[in-house]
Parts: sequence; structure tokens; C-alpha cells
Amino acid sequence: MANQKNLFSFLSFLLVTLSLSLCLWGHEPLVMAKEVIPVGVVLDLKSPVGRVAESYMSMARSDFYAVNPNYRTRLTLFAKDSGDDVITAASTALDLMKNKEVQAIIGPQSSAQARFVTELGRKAQVPIISFSATSPSLSPSQNPFFIRATHDDSTQVKAIVDIVRAFGWWEIVLIYEDTDYGNGLIPYMMDALQEIDTRVSYRSQIHPSSNNTEISEELNKLKANHTRIFLVHMTASLGSKLFALAKNAGMMSEGYAWILTEGLSSLLDPMSSKVMDSMQGVLGIRPYLPPSKQLKDFERKWKRNLTSIRTKSKSITSLNFFGLWAYDTIWALAMAVENASMVHSSFLKQNTSNNSFDLATLGIFEMGTRLRDTILSTTFQGLSGNFHLVKGQLEPSTFELFNVIGKTERIIGYWTRQRGFSKDLNGTSERAYSKSKDKLKQPIWPGDTTDQPSKLRIGVPVTSGFKEFLKMEWHSPTDDKPSISGFCIDLFHAVQEALPFPLPHEFIPYMNKHRQSNGTYDQLLYQIKNQVYDAVVGDTAIVANRSLYVDFTLPYTESGVSMVVLVKDDENKNLWIFLKPLSINLWLTIGAAFIFTGLVIWVLEHRVNTEFRGPPNQQLGLIFWFSFSTIAFAHREKVVNNWSRFVLIIWIFVVLILTQSYTASLTSILTVQRLQPTFVDVKEIKKNGYFVGYQNHSFVEGLLIKQLDFHKSQLKPYSTPEEYHEALSKGTHNGGVAAIFDEIPYIKLFLAKYCSRYTMVGPTYKTDGFGFAFRRGSPLVPHISRAILNVTQDRDKIGAIEQKYFGSQTTCEDQSATISSHGPSLGVDNFRGLFLIAGIASVVSLLVYVFNFFYSHWSTLGNNNPANSCWSKLVEMAKHFDKKDPHTFQREESRVHVVASPNIFEPSPSIDDMQIHSRNSIEGTYDVVIHDDNGSLSSSSRHGAASMQDVPHSS
Repeated sequence: MANQKNLFSFLSFLLVTLSLSLCLWGHEPLVMAKEVIPVGVVLDLKSPVGRVAESYMSMARSDFYAVNPNYRTRLTLFAKDSGDDVITAASTALDLMKNKEVQAIIGPQSSAQARFVTELGRKAQVPIISFSATSPSLSPSQNPFFIRATHDDSTQVKAIVDIVRAFGWWEIVLIYEDTDYGNGLIPYMMDALQEIDTRVSYRSQIHPSSNNTEISEELNKLKANHTRIFLVHMTASLGSKLFALAKNAGMMSEGYAWILTEGLSSLLDPMSSKVMDSMQGVLGIRPYLPPSKQLKDFERKWKRNLTSIRTKSKSITSLNFFGLWAYDTIWALAMAVENASMVHSSFLKQNTSNNSFDLATLGIFEMGTRLRDTILSTTFQGLSGNFHLVKGQLEPSTFELFNVIGKTERIIGYWTRQRGFSKDLNGTSERAYSKSKDKLKQPIWPGDTTDQPSKLRIGVPVTSGFKEFLKMEWHSPTDDKPSISGFCIDLFHAVQEALPFPLPHEFIPYMNKHRQSNGTYDQLLYQIKNQVYDAVVGDTAIVANRSLYVDFTLPYTESGVSMVVLVKDDENKNLWIFLKPLSINLWLTIGAAFIFTGLVIWVLEHRVNTEFRGPPNQQLGLIFWFSFSTIAFAHREKVVNNWSRFVLIIWIFVVLILTQSYTASLTSILTVQRLQPTFVDVKEIKKNGYFVGYQNHSFVEGLLIKQLDFHKSQLKPYSTPEEYHEALSKGTHNGGVAAIFDEIPYIKLFLAKYCSRYTMVGPTYKTDGFGFAFRRGSPLVPHISRAILNVTQDRDKIGAIEQKYFGSQTTCEDQSATISSHGPSLGVDNFRGLFLIAGIASVVSLLVYVFNFFYSHWSTLGNNNPANSCWSKLVEMAKHFDKKDPHTFQREESRVHVVASPNIFEPSPSIDDMQIHSRNSIEGTYDVVIHDDNGSLSSSSRHGAASMQDVPHSS
């Protein structure tokens, strides 16, 4: 019986074993031979991303092993809810490593959580794979066991910047989540926007825990700002609240533009219809999802299972990027586990501590490095595209741009790093930033409009005169938008074309209900500070006080303020006009030089030249006569002293220069005097209390009062060139003005019409010409300034504009030359060198002569009477100076000038007679001319015999 019982038991065991084998044969024959690989999943299972990712990963595991049934390994997922808490995520990951000995962790969900968990993974050498931690501050290069199965947020920066540049947005506001995820992108975005000179006017940080009231207060601050372009970088949970409140605040209307980054764009679908309704017109950017058969099959399967999944997530309706990346992560990990031969792998050090959070007892996964390297080298075509990790993370190749319209997302274009924008991926568009928005389909902006938001609101002054600069024309009484033209407008259009980006704008006249100017230019410019206008284009002058509340571009016209006055026509009738070529000081200096030179010549010639001797009154007259006669080079007196000749040579050269200069100056005055103004000095106008004019609504009024000290009662405003002409023609005594003060461009235009009667005079008061005005800190100013330089330095462009508005005017000769307020008279400074040379020559000659005279006579006087004092000797020297120089006069008297007594009745002597006469020179009658000390002349006739008696005979 015992043997029968044993046999029965054996047969029963064999039958059960056979039955189990047959039962399992048709289902999964190799399941008993599989190696189970524990994998941890750390996600916020209550968030949209967590719920979607959990569902996608569950489907991914089933799909992978259905396709690969022969794999020896099987992934077992241990999902843990980390919540929205960093500590919970870290403790959950630590628990999975210690108690479940997971060989990889998928997650955590946020960048802040991933930062802590990756440190645990590095210590345990367990790969941490995240498909949603996109912050650039968390880099795989900093932690070798961190793998990012998605894109780095910084990869979208270039595409976003190209969008901003394409639509010509020069200013933008950043709204971002105050977390590691939100803050990580901002430095990259700031640098990229700075490269294209787009200014970030404000950065709005919103914490995820902010309530509706706090978010509304922040939105009101943004609404009060003039910037209407917003870039939103936050998660779906915070973004949904933001847009719902933005719509309530009226910020989803016409004139606004909103751009969504990848984080929010990739998760629009789980949002409610109410939130989607509040996001109408926003632009979003996200990675391009290439179509594939695998993706279509998955989508069909997803829709079949949608009913059961909705019990977990009622808002999920279609595919989601984070879910697709989670799906591909499971496939990549399953392939890597199989390829790395992870059979019987374990931690090197067992966890012996009862404390689940004891880091000291955390084991080290022996196959961690191999598994990490295998994951990094794994490539395949996944649902989200080509799964290929570069430097530990995915790199996108293409982004798509979409526009939220209704409940759908309309694709308006694509962006690639190589080609830039294109309407479709088969296009061949080149990168051309100035026209790149043409590569996109027309967006529908907030407010259901195709008009580009953030148009530049340009205020334009309304003027009644000088229409060449600015002109407004209304075609009908009901027309509220006039046609605006003029030099300033055409120049602005030329500058706009020279910009490297489009500049949408609209001109808004600064006028009242009567279509007249609504105020002064200062009041118009102040409207920029009041955010009524973004800029002002017109004939606006660049002055200091205006720069306190606006920023000006570089000027595009001449600078300065001057005055225009009536031209004199009777100056040539002046009785004393012949004195005007030389100034009074020069006339006096010339007279003094004449007298001094005459005195020097007299001193040098008095003792040696009979023509410089005689009674005192004759000698005094000779001093004046001799020097002044050199003006006409009519002096007849001969000079015998060499020093006198030296002085006279220099002085005649000086006289020649002075006479020639006087002649040229007088000729100029007599021929050009008609161009001289009635007034050349502002002081003269103020002293006499005359009226002056200025252009109405111009800053010149303030310049006249504050800088030139005119009383307001002396000022008269005018608007047109014709009014200028009338006021100046009336003059100071007939209700007119003495002068008109205005900016040089206006004066030149006025003179072009009335150049024969008026002229520009006086100093030029410094201003910087006309410029375009923008609000302070506007990033457009450097762009516009560079474009102005390009236009004004292109003679063809600026010449065509000037010819259009100013070419038909009659031009005056040398309009730009102003007449000096000092007059045309020559002064002493013009001839200072000449007078210096002549003075030095005269003084040196006089000193040398006096020194020689004293040297030759001082010792003689001392020998005659040694007891005489120095003063007595000087008196004796003065008396001696008045006497003739005996040596010189002896030489002169020895050369006696003999002349035969003329006899008209006797014939002229023959040559022989003259020879005989010369041999017998002591014979005959002679006339001898003798000079006495008083300069009188005497003559005597002597016969030869008588003369011989006076001659002493030698023995």
C-alpha cells in the first residue's frame, strides 16, 4: 500500500507539472527564464505631466516587450509619488535605492528635484534619467550619472530670438516661474536678446504658490508698462492661472503679443477649454514631432484606452510631448538593460542599516557605469523622433511655431538652425532677418486681428508754416487721418528702410478737435513720457531740457540758432566811410609810428646833413613832413647816415604794406557794403528795447528769455516765412521787429525766398539740429541713429530728398556764411609784426648812434673841465649835438660845387677851351656856394690872383 501511495503521488505530481507546462506554453513560454530589472519612477503623480507620463510609460513597457518577446530582461517599474516637494523626491529616490535596489531611476519631474536626486545617483552610481527636467543650469556634464531624455531649454532660445527679430520687436517683458526651471533659462535669454539689441524692459517673477490676487497685482504692473510683448516661461499649472487672469485684466486684446516657451507649449492639451479660450492669439514654440506609422498606431491605441485612462486624468485628450519622451525613455532603458547584459547584477555593498535614510549605508551599483554608457550610445526611431543623446541629452533639429485659434493650434511655420524660418519643411528659404517674417503664415493676434501688435505710435507736430519740412493734408472734412508728407517724413521712411528689421508704425497728429496744434513742441515731446506716443517724428530740435524726458537720435540737419535781420542799403553814403578800413587804434598807432620814425631820422641826420638843420620850427616841421611824405614816397630830402638809410628802408616797407591793406579794405567796403546788416549785435537790440521775433511753439522762446535775457514783452511769435518777411520789412518803428531768431534750417529756407533783403548775422547759439525723439532707454535709438548716418552719408538718397523739397527754391550765394558782429575794420593785431620790426630797427639804430656820439665826445669834455658834474657834461653834450659834425662838413665843403658864371652872349666853350680851363683852374672867375651855421646861403666872386693870396705858401 505504501508503494501504491508513492506511485500515485509521483503520477499526480507529474500530471500537475505537465498540465502547468501545457498551460504556460501557449502564453509566454520564456517567462520563467527572464531577469527582472527593478527601475524606480519618481514623479508628481497629481500633476498633468506626472499623470500623463505614468500612463505612457505603462503602455511603453507593454509595447516594447510585445515587440521584443525574446529579450532576457524585463523592466519592473516601482512608481513613487514625489509630490511637488524636493525633500520628498530625494527621500523617495533614496528609499528605492536602498530597499528596492533599483538599477535606474526615471525622473524626478522638476529640475529642482533632479538636482538633489542626481547627487544620490552619483554616490550610488545609479543612472538618473529625466524626461522633464529641462533647466540649463542642470547639466549632464556636471554629473555623469544624470541623463536628460529631453531637450535643454536653452536650445529653443535661438528660435525665440529669431521670432522677436522677425517681427521687429525691440522691447520685451519676461514672465517666468520663480523656480529652478524658470530661472534657469533667463540668463541665456537675456544674452541672446542683448545680441540683437532687444531690450528687456521688465522681468516678472511669479512663484508657483502665488494666489490669484498676487498674480493680478503683477499683471496690473505689466499693464501700466508701455511694453506689450510678453515671453512666458512657466509650467502648465501656473500658466493656466496666468492667462485666465490676463484675460480678465484686458491684456489679451488688440495691441498685445504673447510668446510661449516649450515648457508650456508642449502641454497645452491637458488644459481646460476655459484656459484655452483665454489664450487666443498667443504664439508658441515647441519641438517638431515628425509623423510616423509607429506614432499613428500608438495614437489609435491611446484613443481606444482613453476611457479607462480618464478615470485617472479627465483632462487628457490627445498626444503630449512629455508623455512621448517618457514613452521613448522606457524603450531606451529596456534596450540598454538588454544590451548591457544586466543579468544577476546587484549592489556591491548590502544595506544593513534599519534606517531607510542612512546615506552612509547606501550601496554602490556595480553595473551602473556600464548601464549609463549603454544608454548614452542607444539610438532608435522613437515616437518623439530620433532618439540620439548628445552630451547626455537630446538635441532637437526642428521647432514648429503655432498660433492658438479657438480650440486648435494652427501651425504657422517651422524653424531650423540651418535655414531659419520656412512655411513648410520642404522649403528652401534662406536666412534673411529683415524679411524673415514673410517666411511664416499670417498669425491671428490677440483681439482677433492680423495687425501686428506693438506698432510704434509716432506723434507728429501740426504746423502752419515751413511746409517743406512737414505738411498735413485732409482730403475731406470727415477724414480723421490726414496724409502726412515733408522732408522729415521722407527721411524717416528712408531710415526705416535702412533698418535691419521691420518697424511697424502709425503717425498720429498732435492736434485738437479743430485740427490745429494741441500745444508746443515741448508739450508734444512730453507725451512720450506720458506713454501717449512711443516716438515723435518731425522738425524737433535736440536741446538739453528735452533730453531729461526723451532720448534723441543723431541729428539729421544742421545745428544751431541764429538771427536774421534786414540788410542796410545806405551805408555807402556815410561821410566818414574812408576811415572805416582801419580801426581807431590802428589809426593812432600809425600816427605815433610816423612821428617816432621822423624823430629818429632827424636825430641820425641832424649833425651830418644840412637838410636837417635850421631854425627849430623848420626842423619840427621837417620831422612831420619827412615821415608822412613817405606815404606817397614823395620825400625829397636825402639821407647821408647809413643808419638812417637802414631805418628808412624798413619804414618804407611798412608803409607799403599799410597802404596796400588800406586800399584793399576800402575797396571791399565800397563794393560789398550793401550786404551789411542793420544789426550785428544782440546787445544793441536789447539796449534799444526793440522787438524780436521767433517761430511759434518753438523752444527758441525759452532761449531768448533764459539765455539772451530778453523780456517776454519784447518777443513776437510768427509761423510762416511770409510773416517773417512782413515783420522785418516794417522795421523797429512800424510795428515790426529788429530781428528774427530761429533755427538755421528754417533761416536758410527763409533766405532762399528773400535772400536779397535779409542776411543771417551774429553768433550761432548751440543746438544739435533736428532729430527723432523716443522714450528714455528705448533700444530703438541706436538702431535709428545708425540708419540716419547711413542715409545722410549717402549723397544719392539724401540728395534726392533735399531736391524734392528744397531744390526749386532760389538759393543765395554763400548763405551759410554769417557776417561778423565785429565789422570789417583792420586792427593793430593785424600788423603787430610789422610795427615790431620797424620799432626794433629804429631803436637799435638810435641807440648805436647815441652810444658812438657819447663815446667820442665824453672824454673830451672831461679833459676840458674835470670838475664839471655829470649833469653839466650832459648839458654840454646836448649843446655839442646841435653843432655841425666838423669832419663831415669839411668833407662836404672840400667838394666845392663850382659853376662858371653864365653868359648868354658868349658862345659855349669848346673842348680845347675846357681842357685849358681845367689845367688853369685857379684862373678866371668862380662862384663858390657857402653854407653858414644857420643854414643861410652866401656866395663870393674871387679872381684867381686874389684867391691865391689867401692860400698859404710853403717854403
